[in-house]
Amino acid sequence: MTTAVAGPPRRIGPGTALQDGFTLAWRGVLKIRKNPEQLLDVTLQPILFLLMFGYLFGGAIAGSTSAYLQALVPGLMVQNTVFASMATGTSLNTDVAKGVFDRFRSMPIARSAPLVGAVLSDVVRYAVALAVLLVTGTIMGYRLHAGPGALLVAVALMLLAGLCFCWIAVFAGMLLRSPGAVQGVMVAVMMPITFGSNVFVPSGTMPGWLRAWSEVSPVSLLTETMRGLLGGGPVAGPLLGALAWLAGIVVVFFPLAMRAYRNRVA
Repeated sequence: MTTAVAGPPRRIGPGTALQDGFTLAWRGVLKIRKNPEQLLDVTLQPILFLLMFGYLFGGAIAGSTSAYLQALVPGLMVQNTVFASMATGTSLNTDVAKGVFDRFRSMPIARSAPLVGAVLSDVVRYAVALAVLLVTGTIMGYRLHAGPGALLVAVALMLLAGLCFCWIAVFAGMLLRSPGAVQGVMVAVMMPITFGSNVFVPSGTMPGWLRAWSEVSPVSLLTETMRGLLGGGPVAGPLLGALAWLAGIVVVFFPLAMRAYRNRVA
């Protein structure tokens, strides 16, 4: 009787690792196609927020719903992208708990591929959230004042923001032990960040301490950039600030997430 002995791990170059990541990203897209309920949060939530805030507060804040929508829709594009990025951590945590990563580990693919694939496949969720918001907002009275080029830049910026913010969720997903805990922690972190911003009301109406934070918050800077791109206005200043925040988030949370990922699936 002979015993099979596993050979040394196959060396996988960066190109092959990236290809493995895209393959698993396509797997994630196929999962969404087979189970479209995964998109409920990025389809219903934008509509509910638009209806609630647009019709309830539009007259009080901007004088009319249509006037408020010009500021609200770009802001909600930022908020919903940030919220959509939270699902990455919950999904990864669920896969780890169900042993999906153990199966991936037995396959001749790069160790990073499942993580890269999960992050990239969520771009579909961000795109769906943005499309739902723009279509619903237009039906309610929102009007774009931007050309195709500015619109493409705005959408690209939101996809980039989702890909940066998701590393916070990935870190939480690899650190915490249950999907429920990941969701609870991420909501506790992201809700104050998104609501303590200029998405719904101008920063100038806030108490001093909150105004100070709101004016430098990444969500506020992204919102100002989106309003400038889609409605006309200054873009360069808030865009530079927003990009600095996104770079900082990746610099801090990408290594933390990768370290937690290696410890969790080792």
